[in-house]
Amino acid sequence: MTAAGLSMPGAAMANKIFVSNEKGNTVTVIDSDSWEAIGDFPAGNRPRGIGISPDGKHLYVCASDDDTIKVFDAKTHDFLWQLPSGPDPEFFVLSPDGSELFVSNEDDNLVTVVDTAQKTVVSEIPVGVEPEGMAVSPDLKFVVNTSETTNMAHFISMDDYKIKYNVLVDQRPRYARFTNDGTKLFVSSEIGGTVSVINMLGENGPELEAKIGFAVPGVQPEWLQPVGMRITSDNKWLFVALGPANRVAVVDVKSHEVVRYILVGQRVWHLEFTPDEKYLITTNGNSNDVTVIDVADQEAIKSIQVGQQPWGVAVAPN
Repeated sequence: MTAAGLSMPGAAMANKIFVSNEKGNTVTVIDSDSWEAIGDFPAGNRPRGIGISPDGKHLYVCASDDDTIKVFDAKTHDFLWQLPSGPDPEFFVLSPDGSELFVSNEDDNLVTVVDTAQKTVVSEIPVGVEPEGMAVSPDLKFVVNTSETTNMAHFISMDDYKIKYNVLVDQRPRYARFTNDGTKLFVSSEIGGTVSVINMLGENGPELEAKIGFAVPGVQPEWLQPVGMRITSDNKWLFVALGPANRVAVVDVKSHEVVRYILVGQRVWHLEFTPDEKYLITTNGNSNDVTVIDVADQEAIKSIQVGQQPWGVAVAPN
């Protein structure tokens, strides 16, 4: 289906879910009213990281093998322009106002800062080996990068783009997520099999507070590989994608206790809430589908086929 053909009644922007298909080189569009895929469009070679501007107008996609970030109209899905990203962009995070985009460049051990309006590179920040995860602190003091081989979370000042703190975590950290009040940062370590809890209020800066482990009966420990995470806006529940374990863990943010494992598709990777937080969508790379989770009931309610090896997911704002 063409991009133009996807713009239809009933597919309003607030109801659109975008899924990047890493091997299919497409983005699949899902309507959250019907929970059906309504089509797809080409998104460059090896699309992975994906996100939407705060105003809901632009969809950003890391076209990793094209060494660029492609920008699409979130309503019509037309390709608009591309942004410089550094080599092999895998993941990014936008500043809250959408003016800056922070990109992890795995091959060059850099975080690239892009001005989205001027379409220019503002800075290139040397970080650890194989950077991936990115997060911006709610107080806008830090942008955080996780380096997969250095096994650290790097805290970069938003004022001068210099690393101010480094916190050692477990092996192969893939993702970072702040609580909405900014007091805690969670970092998932894929090979280490843990989520590190970092206290942002430490006397000497961010400090490791605890580590969350996982255990599922009948699932080999090496399959428990935490990657994507999402936290409810009330800071009560942390949802963690556990990769080839085919589960999403539900963690009590306050106690750090795992209260439930939700069975989803194969090799669950990333997660995103709908704007009302009633539903959580997971990308399942090896079953080529997404799972819809009812957040209140903490249960999977539907599976939707998408493209080949879904990687990331973004949901249009209201």
